[in-house]
Amino acid sequence: MNDNGPAGPHVVVLSSLFPSSVQPGAGLFVRERTFRLGARLPLAVLAPSPWFPLQGLVRRLRPGSRPGAPVHEQQAGFDVWFPRFFSLPLVLRRLDGLAMALGALPRAWALRRAGRLDVLDAHFGYPDGYAAACLGHWLGVPVTITLRGTEERHARDPVLRPRLVAALRRAQRVFTVSDSLRRLALTLGVEPQRARVVGNGVDLARFFPMDRAAERARLGLPADARVLVTVGGLVERKGFHRVIELLPALRKKVPNLHYLVVGGPSPEGNWTQRLRAQVAQLGLQDCVHFTGPVEPDALRGPLSASDAFVLATRNEGWANVLLEAMACGLPVVTTRVGGNAEVVCRPDLGTIVPFGEPAALLAAIDDALARDWDRGALRRHAEANTWDLRVDDLEQEFRALAPAANASMAVAR
Repeated sequence: MNDNGPAGPHVVVLSSLFPSSVQPGAGLFVRERTFRLGARLPLAVLAPSPWFPLQGLVRRLRPGSRPGAPVHEQQAGFDVWFPRFFSLPLVLRRLDGLAMALGALPRAWALRRAGRLDVLDAHFGYPDGYAAACLGHWLGVPVTITLRGTEERHARDPVLRPRLVAALRRAQRVFTVSDSLRRLALTLGVEPQRARVVGNGVDLARFFPMDRAAERARLGLPADARVLVTVGGLVERKGFHRVIELLPALRKKVPNLHYLVVGGPSPEGNWTQRLRAQVAQLGLQDCVHFTGPVEPDALRGPLSASDAFVLATRNEGWANVLLEAMACGLPVVTTRVGGNAEVVCRPDLGTIVPFGEPAALLAAIDDALARDWDRGALRRHAEANTWDLRVDDLEQEFRALAPAANASMAVAR
């Protein structure tokens, strides 16, 4: 507990996607915003963890599934609790929001009684946002919900859509990481004055260009290679396989092309073996390099070793990694999904292509590798999107919400 920390309303962050000693790579973008806000306001974290009695058996059949979490951790001086809630894998998701709220209630109630809960800040609309809306109603505190991209899928689900709508209607403020998600929120009944775009940011002290030759030597890459890189969880959504399938055609144009696959398993799954098999089938072992997971503080290394960044993703809210790549001087090729076009918003930053059009993706990658980019302009765009700017906005919102908690709750009901 940070008793000697900053003054102001006590914010409790609620997010089921949050790093722990068991899953250190989960929800790093949530933690980044959370702890930066915690430098401005008193803060604690509730990170509910799904559980059911036969969970250990499932892990034997599917290693990595439902790994669990500790009860409590201190991270960077902040209390992080991981209350369990009952959840059956792949079924009864309509109950997850309520179950999450009930699982988090004892700790949330204790924080409220201790004067450590004035505003509840949820990440993702469902189930987290729904759980926060229930807790806010029960405990009499205002609720904010940040939409991060999963909401587009949930809004199309006839079972989950009503729960998402209910959560958003109860929230005093709805933050969205992109304008496309704000527009979605408005279609779900959120009044414009309650919806605010607050994108993710980039840490310029962590992401900056390093010596390319030195980083290539460290990674065992030829000094004269053309290097493409993708960073993310090795899952279907991120689209590593969509890039790999284009490499034979790209190598005909760029014979010295190499591709860095940076990442590992994530809570969404693990395609590592599938991707390695694809590389072997195409005979690309000499030019595709699997680095495994890379710590955030070391990620600027493979980015600096590269010539262009590609993310052939199926869905995103606001992909931090795009700004991180630009901060290291890389142009970006990515798909027109979620908020990607809001990040890569000018031709001098990269190229946006329609999702599911391999020919367009191939042409954009080829162009990115051949063009002479203004690396300074790429860096300056990152400098205009720092975390400090985002947290300035958030701090103002939370300070404004807390004094009006009772009036805000009355309006929401």
